[in-house]
Amino acid sequence: MLLNDVRIVSFCHFLQGPAAAQYLADMGADVIKAEPVGGAHERHWSGANVFVDDVSGFFLCANRNKRSVAIDLKSDEGKRVAWRLIEQADVVMENFRPGVFERLGFGWDEMKRRNPSLIFASASGFGSTGPMALSPGQDLLIQARSGLASVTGNPAVGPTAVGAAIVDQHGGALMAMGILGALVRRHRENKGTRVEASLINSGIDLQGEAIVNFLAGNKTRDVLKREKNLATWFHEAPYGIYPTSDAHIVISLCDPKVLADALESEELRENADADRYVERDTYARMIAAATAEFTASELAERFDARGIWWAPIRYYDELLNDPQLQHAQVFREVTVRGRRIHLVNHPNRYDGQVPELRVLAVEIGEHTREILNEHGFGGDEIDELVRSGAVVARQVDASKTEGRVDA
Repeated sequence: MLLNDVRIVSFCHFLQGPAAAQYLADMGADVIKAEPVGGAHERHWSGANVFVDDVSGFFLCANRNKRSVAIDLKSDEGKRVAWRLIEQADVVMENFRPGVFERLGFGWDEMKRRNPSLIFASASGFGSTGPMALSPGQDLLIQARSGLASVTGNPAVGPTAVGAAIVDQHGGALMAMGILGALVRRHRENKGTRVEASLINSGIDLQGEAIVNFLAGNKTRDVLKREKNLATWFHEAPYGIYPTSDAHIVISLCDPKVLADALESEELRENADADRYVERDTYARMIAAATAEFTASELAERFDARGIWWAPIRYYDELLNDPQLQHAQVFREVTVRGRRIHLVNHPNRYDGQVPELRVLAVEIGEHTREILNEHGFGGDEIDELVRSGAVVARQVDASKTEGRVDA
């Protein structure tokens, strides 16, 4: 794979950092997930209280292809283990609040001294400096502060949050992108890099087109007022969501005369030359009235025949049966604790292939002994570290291994 022989030690938890590490692990990097002896936060909490046996759905979404070592970073012996991993790593990742990792004893200056070509990547809510550097950073908080919630909603219904943790996920992708750039520099110049990612920058980056148009156009909040069917404040109608007699669909930008013909709407024909941005609300209401007269399948036939860009609204329980998603191998079925579940695969394809699932460390410290042995610790030394509580080495029942996780 692309990142074979790249060793990454990830001191990350929650979603942004683990997602970034997972992207890199999928690409072949040897990612060691260094977690507390009680396990990373995402092992103990899950949205909708989803657990497969006692394995968190939150953990499963962002921790594939990583090996687990559990270390007490507050103990001297635990610090010694962590430093051994850092000294032999190509990349170290962390997403504690700014200053926490350094207070634990792992400052950038000391890391550079011990490992001059190291790439050290941090993720935080608001960056490492500034008036909000120590404030809590979480997806919903950033949706609010970045303006995303304000423009997803409109003044008539109020701000509206996006229905997924997209800022965290995008932040993870941006963090991974920064690390990849630093790896290229390391290969070219044998020089380390300090990479910093933040959720607030991720939230702003998601909205580049909208924010630039708003600021460059000297717009005011009044521009956010729009008919409920319209998806954004800056696109002209019909760009939005419309009802059919049995479902909902989205219609993108299109020729108004072709749309009027497809919907057999005299009203739309008469307004085909209207300014569909200035008159977007009126135009959207006309479209909604027209689409409601047809079923989704009837509109599919009419729109496809005329080259109109449209799509049905899909719900999560429909995704597994989507022919395109099946063809693209978007999902991977695995067995976890005797249950078959679906994971979302790595989003890219390399030479036409989906990255394989090599490991899924459902146990805390599942690979502690293996990893410490690779880093020069002897068997007796590892036993003593385990006895002292500096590390946790979870024994995996070999009889359950084959059925516990497989592709």
